[in-house]
Order: sequence, then structure tokens, then C-alpha cells
Amino acid sequence: MIISVIGGQHPEDPESLRLAERVGELVARSGAVLLCGGLTGVMEAACRGAKSAGGLTVGILPGGDASEANPSVDVAIVTAMGTARNVIVVRTADALIAIDGSYGTLSEMAHALEQGKRVVSLGAWDLVRAGVEASRVLTADTPQEAVRLALAEAARGTTTGRPRPQP
Repeated sequence: MIISVIGGQHPEDPESLRLAERVGELVARSGAVLLCGGLTGVMEAACRGAKSAGGLTVGILPGGDASEANPSVDVAIVTAMGTARNVIVVRTADALIAIDGSYGTLSEMAHALEQGKRVVSLGAWDLVRAGVEASRVLTADTPQEAVRLALAEAARGTTTGRPRPQP
């Protein structure tokens, strides 16, 4: 399974980094691959957490230089596509967890919803308040709940169309 963690490059709330690191750790402990945008902030914290638990991390970079990746990215995929790489981050995911974030995160959430994927939100944009149907955005209060919901979505195979074996 591939779980994308999306979120702010420069989070205003330091708690977001703690949450992201714990989410990354739990994703790795589940045996899933952690995918992100590969840069700093929430992305780096999630990768750091995954690496601490022996997980594999993949970063889809906006630029054309692999050295832009945060130090906890195992596989850096350079795109030279700028924010258009957000579509790749979303399309590749079996499930997505959004933490904090600014407009880039909002665009990833929108791409996910457009593709029929539900998004797990852990302190990210309140899309329900903005009119998105509540069943499309799964709200989590803890990293454990966020990862549990994301793994359940991935196992259902509803996010990418790839059927997943039932646990």
C-alpha cells in the first residue's frame, strides 16, 4: 500500500510536525510505503517518522534536482513540474492523509476529491465547512485514527481502482 502524507512546507503550528512524524511512524509500522512531496515541514516530519520505524519513503519533487529532497527521503523522483507534481502525489496514493497545509495541500485535497478519493484530514483544511460532502473527507483527531482510516481506505481499493486483498 502507498499512503500519501500531504501538508504544509512551512506549518504555522509546531504541533503539526509532531503529528506528521507520528503518522509517518505508524504508516511504516503498518508496512505501507510513505509518499509525499519530498520537501520540508510536514513532508519531512512524516518521512523522518517513517524512517525511524524502518519504512520506505518516496518524495515526488517539484524541481529537477534530487538534492532538494529532505534527508529522510529514500527515493527522490524529480519532475521539474512545480506544483503540477501534486497530481502525481495524489494519483499514486492508495490513500491520503492531510496534515495542516496551505494552498498546495488544498490543491492536493481537491485533486483527490476530483478523482473520487476520500481524504483523511488531521488538522488540515475544513472542506466540509466549505461545502464538500462530509462522507468525502474523513476527519481524524489523532495520528492513530488518521492512519487507521487511511489503511481502511487503501484496503477497500476505492482510491486507485486497484483491488486490495482484505486483511
